[in-house]
Amino acid sequence: MDTWQEVSESVEKRLAVASSGERMVFAAGIAERLMSWHEAMPAEERAPFTMSLRPLLNSVWEGVLGDTTAFTAVKCGVAEYMLSDYCHNDGQDGPDDADEHAAAATLYAAHAYLFGCNDFAVWSSRRAVEAIDHHLEYLAEQNEDLAEPDEALLAELQRQLRDLDLIANYSKDLRYSGTGLPIDTSIRLRVELRIPLSSRD
Repeated sequence: MDTWQEVSESVEKRLAVASSGERMVFAAGIAERLMSWHEAMPAEERAPFTMSLRPLLNSVWEGVLGDTTAFTAVKCGVAEYMLSDYCHNDGQDGPDDADEHAAAATLYAAHAYLFGCNDFAVWSSRRAVEAIDHHLEYLAEQNEDLAEPDEALLAELQRQLRDLDLIANYSKDLRYSGTGLPIDTSIRLRVELRIPLSSRD
């Protein structure tokens, strides 16, 4: 059986050869799963900054599935973050709200949509793995029974490979999604891609 590190390398190799459209959808799927997980937490444990990024993530989804009018909303959302106190170089002395997993993944997805760079999709993948690892650490602190860490990380990365397999089936549509897709195609992709990629199972 492959180790989680080997599967992580496989994910990154797949992303390197994928089209920018495929990478954008992949990053949005990761961000959606982490955001949904965060939204399901008790209200007192949710981070206000993370919750404030839900409209940005919704706009990212619209954009990566071919609605070019979403570009302005995503651009403005990223600019608002860049101009805020949450974007800083103060290390641990600055606010760490943007370093929460769902928040970071959403910002990576937004950057992936705006710029199409492979790095942002790779960082999204790694952020999901880190989220699993941190959750396991939390459970250990609560003395709760938990899965073997390596198995949990491997399961997340295998999920990512399955997501990439699904996305690859739509490579023809997604290759030029940045320049816009017909409305009926975008609607179909919401059902056939956004819904399954958003599933936490």
